[in-house]
Amino acid sequence: MTTPTPSVAELGHVGLRCHDVSKQLAFYTEVLGLTVTDHDERLGIWFLSARPDTEHHELLLAEGRDAPVGIKLIQQVSFRCARFEDVLGFHRRFREHDVRLDMIVSHGNAVGVYFYDPEGNRCEVYWQTGFVARQPFVEHIDIETDPEELLDAIRASVERHGATGFTEESYRAWTREQAMPADGAAAKEVRQ
Repeated sequence: MTTPTPSVAELGHVGLRCHDVSKQLAFYTEVLGLTVTDHDERLGIWFLSARPDTEHHELLLAEGRDAPVGIKLIQQVSFRCARFEDVLGFHRRFREHDVRLDMIVSHGNAVGVYFYDPEGNRCEVYWQTGFVARQPFVEHIDIETDPEELLDAIRASVERHGATGFTEESYRAWTREQAMPADGAAAKEVRQ
């Protein structure tokens, strides 16, 4: 009897341990607009979803983070938006709530706003453009440009670089920096 090869249908959820779960809960519900679908205060866990009728939880927040603030644990957690206008709206909301931004970029196939939650976890809200672009593709954009002009510029960039991918030097430098250990001495030892 042959067993079919198993396959993953999609990513279901991500769980984050938190230093201050109430602060994280406020951020993810009030700023990102996720819905709490369940919680157990005795266990210190909260389940959140952007689509509670379809997916019980896409994010789990749990007490008990013991890694110091500033330790690199998560590269990013990304939230897909249905419309470009949603990404624009989140950008405005992040500015209103003094959310620390990382970068605002075109990936050719998506437009993303990268930001940090209250505990420094790097996150992204993004919208899929429908264009095909080899990854990595990272081009900084001015999200306050007229939306039609911005999409025309992204389309033109994808026509130029979509087959090969594109990364700005500043992103390549940032990526190299992120891969280095936090301790400069340890970083020197690794390079030698």
